[in-house]
Amino acid sequence: MKLSRQFTVFGSAIFCVVIFSLYLMLDRGHLDYPKSPRREGSFPQGQLSMLQEKIDHLERLLAENNEIISNIRDSVINLSESVEDGSKSSLGNFSRGAGSPLLPSKQLSLTVDPEDCLFASQSGSQNSDVQMLDVYSLIPFDNPDGGVWKQGFDITYKLNEWDTKPLQVFVVPHSHNDPGWLKTFDEYFKEKTQYIFNNMVIKLKEDSRRKFIWPEISYLSKWWDTLDIQKKDAVKSLLENGQLEIVTGGWVMPDEAAAHYFALIDQLIEGHQWLEKNLGVKPRSGWSIDPFGHSPTMAYLLNRAGFSHMLIQRVHYAVKKHFALHKTLEFFWRQNWDLGSVTDIFCHMMPFYSYDIPHTCGPDPKICCQFDFKRLPGGRFGCPWGVPPETIYLGNVQNRAEMLLDQYRKKSKLFRTTVVLAPLGDDFRYSERTEWDHQFKNYQLLFDYMNSQPRYNVKIQFGTLSDYFDALDKEDAASRKNSQSMFPVLSGDFFTYADRDDHYWSGYFTSRPFYKRMDRILESHLRSAEILYYFALQQAQKYKINAFLSSSYYTTLTEARRNLGLFQHHDAITGTSKDWVVVDYGNRYLVVYNPSEQERNSMVSLYVSSPTVQVSSASGKPMEIQMSAVWDTTSTISQTAYEISFLVQMPPLGLKVYTLLESTSSNPHLAEYVLYNGNIENKGIFNIKSIKSAEEDITIENSFIKLQFGKSGLMEEMISKEDGKRHEVRVQFSWYGTTSKKDKSGAYLFLPDGEAKPYVYTTQPLVRVQRGRFYSDVTCFFEHVTHSVRLYNIQGIEGQSVEVSNIVDIRKEHNREIAMRISSNVNSQNRFYTDLNGYQIQPRMTMSKLPLQANVYPMTTMAYIQDAEHRLTLLSAQSLGVSSLKSGQIEVIMDRRLMQDDNRGLEQGVHDNKITANLFRILLEKRTVVNTEEEKKPVSYPSLLSHITSSFLNHPVLTMTEKVPVPTLQLLGEFSPLLSSLPCDIHLLNLRTIQSKVDGKYSDEAALILHRMGFDCRFSSRSTGLLCSTTQGKILIQKLFRKFTVVSLVPSSLSLMHSPPDARNISEINLSPMEISTFRIQLR
Repeated sequence: MKLSRQFTVFGSAIFCVVIFSLYLMLDRGHLDYPKSPRREGSFPQGQLSMLQEKIDHLERLLAENNEIISNIRDSVINLSESVEDGSKSSLGNFSRGAGSPLLPSKQLSLTVDPEDCLFASQSGSQNSDVQMLDVYSLIPFDNPDGGVWKQGFDITYKLNEWDTKPLQVFVVPHSHNDPGWLKTFDEYFKEKTQYIFNNMVIKLKEDSRRKFIWPEISYLSKWWDTLDIQKKDAVKSLLENGQLEIVTGGWVMPDEAAAHYFALIDQLIEGHQWLEKNLGVKPRSGWSIDPFGHSPTMAYLLNRAGFSHMLIQRVHYAVKKHFALHKTLEFFWRQNWDLGSVTDIFCHMMPFYSYDIPHTCGPDPKICCQFDFKRLPGGRFGCPWGVPPETIYLGNVQNRAEMLLDQYRKKSKLFRTTVVLAPLGDDFRYSERTEWDHQFKNYQLLFDYMNSQPRYNVKIQFGTLSDYFDALDKEDAASRKNSQSMFPVLSGDFFTYADRDDHYWSGYFTSRPFYKRMDRILESHLRSAEILYYFALQQAQKYKINAFLSSSYYTTLTEARRNLGLFQHHDAITGTSKDWVVVDYGNRYLVVYNPSEQERNSMVSLYVSSPTVQVSSASGKPMEIQMSAVWDTTSTISQTAYEISFLVQMPPLGLKVYTLLESTSSNPHLAEYVLYNGNIENKGIFNIKSIKSAEEDITIENSFIKLQFGKSGLMEEMISKEDGKRHEVRVQFSWYGTTSKKDKSGAYLFLPDGEAKPYVYTTQPLVRVQRGRFYSDVTCFFEHVTHSVRLYNIQGIEGQSVEVSNIVDIRKEHNREIAMRISSNVNSQNRFYTDLNGYQIQPRMTMSKLPLQANVYPMTTMAYIQDAEHRLTLLSAQSLGVSSLKSGQIEVIMDRRLMQDDNRGLEQGVHDNKITANLFRILLEKRTVVNTEEEKKPVSYPSLLSHITSSFLNHPVLTMTEKVPVPTLQLLGEFSPLLSSLPCDIHLLNLRTIQSKVDGKYSDEAALILHRMGFDCRFSSRSTGLLCSTTQGKILIQKLFRKFTVVSLVPSSLSLMHSPPDARNISEINLSPMEISTFRIQLR
């Protein structure tokens, strides 16, 4: 017990600091050694230094954190010494001692409950009134001129239409504040946002009829911290009387294409927890006006958080027109996979071009602009249509009221009720008191006049978003026949977005890929820290370890959550490459953590400074080691660093300790090398052959797969060891240019100059082949990309797919985008599949009636193609744009360098490119029993093997090295918190310590967030290497944890805002396929 506690405390202490600093630590190797050798697949030294210059300010911040790190380490050592002596047995309580065989003698085969296979075959058969795949088939995408509403059509009405039921108009003032776009978060707050809030309090109090809505909590919390009690009370009273409404209430308004569902949920919880603690409000309406396309994943998460209504804006203009014609702009959004209606959430789609005032009162922006009173003559900006607003007074009120009412009436004709929503705002609006006065006073005069004229049949007022939805619900309820709503049910997504012409926003799916990779690494580290922190906290409370309980670790964790939250904003989403540090010899502990809820056999690699290193398990058993060369350049071996790799068998969510020491008796397996098209001078201890050029094909293999490569080192064939069949899987690179037209590609838009051109090289690249005990790889060095394909010799999940890593450097290019294309003989025709936010799969159709850029979609974690016999999946460790432009192909755009702005407000191109690491896995699976009719369903699922491969790719085992501490301290050899792996189809999304209601500290509870993944069973049933089974979504609570007792487990809404009416302590968890559920858990 004593040692379990010490070890967990130690692990989480180090982790919390790692997390707090991670977004600063882009590559920490240079802190340990002046010339840190790089792992294959990280940055060459000269290029790294250039990168470091660009991130100088981050480096300074990192230096400030060094002191925190050493303080925590000191406190951990002191803490260890203060713990009283207890049992010295380090392995007695665990199921598997470290001395047990590394791999099970007989590989366990996966057992799937047959009933768990029914879901995938049944789902997708529900009848939505509107299925987005069908909508795309119906729309001509011909873009005719629609008159004043350019992308629409003329709207007419009869004056007597509202005689029986008056028009009800809600004008909703709002201000869209990006937490970082053209300026930083802090700059925006200082220059704009704080004044919006300050003036809001004053101006709303002047007239109780005034209303305002606010979505982002990141800004609200920053402002709140500056307020005195009196101002805080004023804000609370505005919320209580309904003048101010918090909409969505996430930390940010997140991107919905590149963001992973872990991060979407995390920023939602962070915002809602802040609101609960500081304001006691629970948002009920979603407001998402600026993300560039919309995902049903977000609709599902809002539904699970207890929301009943939501609003979206950026949808393809042709889809908006189609929906306006059919009056389907308001609908119940249902998940593709939902067999019933449990996932339905009411959604309002704004009908026009933008969320600004010229495009929200009605179809004619020239008229609507005249009712944006910030643009009155004499102000800083006017109306682009040439007619300015007029101040309202007795002499013009009738004319102006009728002009505005005409727009509201026309807008109402696009919807099925007499209730109209008219947002009134734009980016960073209402920062000046004069704008509050101009907008609210002029509109109130118009409202008073309209409401006083019975002939108009209108009731108009300021409102919040929920005021509008409440009125809508009331009308829907009154008109329901046989409990049937007047609104249709829709399923599908809203990618890829185009706002005009052929301007598709598919460029941003890839833009700045360096940060997209960094984001995912941060997510994985944060999740690991969350889980370890809660376990450590329980042990610290149990044994009253005050040094831990009084530490600032929870504050640090909160900061990390908020940093990750800011990254998810729709102008920010970010990510990085691995942190590889050389470990000098001398006794070191290596602590390995498995962040997966599945037991796993994985390879651990790290750099050491001596070729005579030995690694021992906690019981003292020497581990088999593969020793590989560390390359200073493409053909120069480091003489001072070596990479060691060994296999670890890790318990789920568990830690293991290994000892590193220099030993003359060490006997590592040295990797062997062949270099083609290059020479090497100093071979050191390694056996290296240099060959002028490859006469025969290059091959590498493991027990599952054999790979064949061409002379340039690019993969050409995969041969399955199961049946000996050869499959064409050809990797190539290509370039896209940008169009010669006036509008060109930029940060948002992808406007290519036609199909991709092949990547041409005049001389054969240097090709390096490495063959080793635990992995073999082929690396080829082109001018703009270092491409490596690796096979692991592991009897488990990670041996069954092919790892592909690319180091991309296009910093010298102009208006070019580099893509990796995988071509195969899979007969996929024009159909392919991409994931949405790592949560679900959306089928796609490549359409010839659309431009090339319209057929590019976001890929967060995977994309696949299939035919009746095989499925080929590309799994990704970062979000990028993906397409399948020809049958059998998957193409991913890896980086883009563009010299001009694309006229979407950013006012710059994309030329801050960094050397970027992209990481993928290619998985080829044999399909069985396929019904081709089912292929046409609007839903699809990965296999379990694919799910867990993706999980292992995104959550690699984490290693921490530490000098051997004081001799009296004896670390546990293993910490194994779970009794066994979770069911194969259940993913532990997070175990997140809940805040205390009174201060900024922790409570005894954590949010246990679980996702039951939908999966397709119809794949070859060979030994998958999965060490788990499925259980129809059931988990018995008392059989979950080994070291802890579950004091309570109570179901909650997703973001902890609501408890179900029958909330009680439960002893069994039951999850439906695809369900994400949160439970309040308390351990002891």
